[in-house]
Amino acid sequence: MTLPDTSASRRDVLKAALATGGAAALSACLEAVDDEPIPQGVDDPETLPDRQFAWNDSLDHDEAGNVVLPEHHLFLYLTYDGEAGNDGTPTDADRERLTAALRTIERAYERSNRGVVFDLGYSPAYFDRFEASLPESVDLPPPRRLTPVDTPTLDEQDALLQLASDRSDALLAIEETLFPDGDDTPETLNGVAVTGRLGEVFRIDDRRTGFIGPGLPAANQGVGGIPEDGPVPDAAPLFMGFKAGFAANQASEASVAIEDGPFAGGTTKHVARIRQQLDKWYDENSHEEMVAKLFSPQLAESGAVEGVGENLGDDSGITAELFAAIDETADVFGLVGHAEKAARGNRDSEGNVRTLRRHVESTDNDNASLHFPSYQQQISEFEAVQEAMNGTDIVADNPEIDPRVRNGIFRYIFVENRGNFFIPPRSRRAFPTPQGGDAA
Repeated sequence: MTLPDTSASRRDVLKAALATGGAAALSACLEAVDDEPIPQGVDDPETLPDRQFAWNDSLDHDEAGNVVLPEHHLFLYLTYDGEAGNDGTPTDADRERLTAALRTIERAYERSNRGVVFDLGYSPAYFDRFEASLPESVDLPPPRRLTPVDTPTLDEQDALLQLASDRSDALLAIEETLFPDGDDTPETLNGVAVTGRLGEVFRIDDRRTGFIGPGLPAANQGVGGIPEDGPVPDAAPLFMGFKAGFAANQASEASVAIEDGPFAGGTTKHVARIRQQLDKWYDENSHEEMVAKLFSPQLAESGAVEGVGENLGDDSGITAELFAAIDETADVFGLVGHAEKAARGNRDSEGNVRTLRRHVESTDNDNASLHFPSYQQQISEFEAVQEAMNGTDIVADNPEIDPRVRNGIFRYIFVENRGNFFIPPRSRRAFPTPQGGDAA
C-alpha cells in the first residue's frame, strides 16, 4: 500500500490506512501511533446502554455543547454467511457466535472517541427470509429512489456494521481480527481474548470508509470533485467548508428510539452515499452565495455565518419563522437554502427535531463523497424530510428555481446509494427474528 510521505500528519496516515484496509495498512497504523495505548472496554458488556446507537453520552463535546463525532468511520455492508437452518434463517449457534464477537469488541475497546463506538443494523432483505412480519412499531420499508434528480443503487445487503473511532488502527484491528483472512489470526483484540469472530457468520459485501473533523477534509482534498487549487478551509470539518451537526438542530437519542413493542429502544437508520461535485461549488460561489445555498439567503444577507460557522454555537440559525417564510424567500431571492428546506419536514407538531444525523466525508473511489446516516423512529420520517428538501413545491411555483439549480445544494450532490436498516436494542441485536422472541 502507499501512504502519505513522512511529513504527513499522524491523522492523515490513520485516515489513509483505513481507506486502504488490510494487514499492511494496520501495520502502518501501528507505526504511526507509536504504541499509544487504546483504552479497553468493560468487563461486563451487559452494563452498557441497551440502545446500540446511544453514542452521545460517551463522545466528546465542543465548547458549544455539540457532539464531536469520532474522526474515522468504517461501514461494513454484510451478507449472512453462516449455517442457516432448514428454513434459511439464522441458527441459535450463529446467534451465539455473533453475540460473542460483538461482546469481544465491547470488552476490547472503551466506548468513546478514543476507543470505539458502533451499531449493527439489519435490512428489509434480511427480515424477508422470515415468514412473520416486523411489528407495527418498526417501520422498515425497502429503500427506494427519493429525489426526482437521482437514480441510486439500492443497498440490500443483510446488515450494516458501522464502527467509529479517533483511532483508525482500532477499526482496522477489529476488521483484521474478527474477519480473518488466513490461518495466522490473532487470538486477542487490544489485549482482550477473542471469544467470537464476525467472519464466522457474515461475509463483507462492501466496505466504505469516512472521516470528519477540522483539518481532515483540507488535508484530503486532492481527489476528484474538488478544484486542484485546494479551496477547502483548514478549519472546516466537512468538504463543503462549513460545520454541521449543531445540537439544537439534532433530535435526541431518546426521541428517535422506538417506544414500545419487542424492539423498544431500537431505531431505524437510513444511509445514503452521496458523490460531491465541488468544483462548481468553489468556482461559482462566494462565501455569501455558499451560505445562501447551504443555509438560507436571509442568513447570507445578514452575515450570520462567519467562516466555517464556528460563531453559530449550537444552532444553525434556521428558525421556525425562517423556514415558514420559505415561499417568500423564493420569490424575493429566486433561491432557497438546503437547510431551510429540510427543516420544514424535520420538525414534529410541537417543533421538535425528528432526525439525528451523523454524516461524514469520504474519499473512497478517489472522489469526494459523503456518507449520510440518519436515525429516526420511522423511515417514513426520513422520507418526509427528504421530500421537503426536494423542494418540488417551490420549483413548481418559481421559474427561476429548477430541481438542480438554485434549489439548495442539489447542483453539487448526487445520491449514489441508499439503504434502510433497523437498529435493534443490544439485547436483541444478534440475528433478531421479526418478533424479537428468539434473538440471543
